[in-house]
Amino acid sequence: MLLLEQVGKRVGAETHIEDVSLTLQRGSLNVLLGPTLSGKTSLMRLMAGLDRPTSGRIFMDGRDVTGVPVAKRNVAMVYQQFINYPAMTVFENIASPLRVKGRPEAEIRAEVTNAAKLMKLEPYLDRTVLNLSGGQQQRTALARALVKKADLVLLDEPLANLDYKLREELREELPRIFAEGGAIFVYATTEPTEALLLGGNTATLSKGRVTQFGPTPDVYRRPADLETARIFSDPPLNVLPMSARGGQLTSPHGFSIPAPGLADGDYFAGVRAHHLRAGSAAPGAASFEARVVVTEVTGSQTYLHADLGGERIVAVLPGVRSAERGDPIILHFSPADMRIFGTDGRAVAPALARAA
Repeated sequence: MLLLEQVGKRVGAETHIEDVSLTLQRGSLNVLLGPTLSGKTSLMRLMAGLDRPTSGRIFMDGRDVTGVPVAKRNVAMVYQQFINYPAMTVFENIASPLRVKGRPEAEIRAEVTNAAKLMKLEPYLDRTVLNLSGGQQQRTALARALVKKADLVLLDEPLANLDYKLREELREELPRIFAEGGAIFVYATTEPTEALLLGGNTATLSKGRVTQFGPTPDVYRRPADLETARIFSDPPLNVLPMSARGGQLTSPHGFSIPAPGLADGDYFAGVRAHHLRAGSAAPGAASFEARVVVTEVTGSQTYLHADLGGERIVAVLPGVRSAERGDPIILHFSPADMRIFGTDGRAVAPALARAA
């Protein structure tokens, strides 16, 4: 088990990591999700022992490893910017952790062969890594991490340089393989979709803070605050101002929703882009009219950007849709898909009834 207790990292006047507490179990998959510069790599470097925290403590299986360098831990880490030994062949790059451990040659060959097969590297084992494509070099780094059989495996956006098909295969295979070995598997990504595909647990990060940690579907469906909901939304979360009066939640944009039990006051409603629909509304839906700003057709979907009384919103609509700038469009959503947040950003959970 990896335990972080109030871990912080400051560099001069800058705070890179702020009071992070996490418990990661052996055999578990843990995703660090956040935008660029949110602290994912900084947190991984603290977990690995590449950097020393300026506050807090780190334990591995009950042993205090705060400040223990990476060379004295059984850790494997792969970055998006892969690191290999350029003068070595692919075979020797993958085999290097096993040779350091003094493993028998037959075991080394078997382990390297298995890892190369998984990473689709079998035809390239006798080449030096400088003669490989970027994607092939990244796969070499992943294979080396695989054979190391580390207690802690840290992957920092490792699949970004791979083609779509292989990326999809490895998203499925890598967590299973490392988990079977009892490793703690930590995977950093900027993409909410990738976090959902990987599953396991997710920690959302913002400005060096962990805003929420738990089973990935729970964090996605029940964000504890507006910041977490924003982090776990792509395209960006639609945030609409709302006011509650007498058990009715009302938008300045012309729709209202019964909200019994919700205290009078001002709120924000968060609605994800794929929960917005166009056309005829189902009974109980909240609907409003917006003006088209631009449409982006991706093939099977259309990203529709619209203006709602000065609020920019985005909807992901099925199929190919064409609209001119300024065209009116009716959009609607189910109140069950809306998340309500107070003006302090914390989530509230009223029993929303059908929209009026």
